[in-house]
Amino acid sequence: MRRQKRDQASRAFNKGYTAGVMGKSKDMAPQNPVLRHNWLCGWREGRSDQWDGMTGVSGVHKIPL
Repeated sequence: MRRQKRDQASRAFNKGYTAGVMGKSKDMAPQNPVLRHNWLCGWREGRSDQWDGMTGVSGVHKIPL
């Protein structure tokens, strides 16, 4: 758990991916420029997966841990 807290970049990516898959707005991105970049990258990938139909059971393998 501590390692996950230290690696804020991957954590931001995962949170952005989750927000993207859920269809949330990219305005929810953090203000820190580095974290914002990682969050938006995850958000874009999540939105892409949502558009491709990778939600629910068909997208289980893409859930970030």
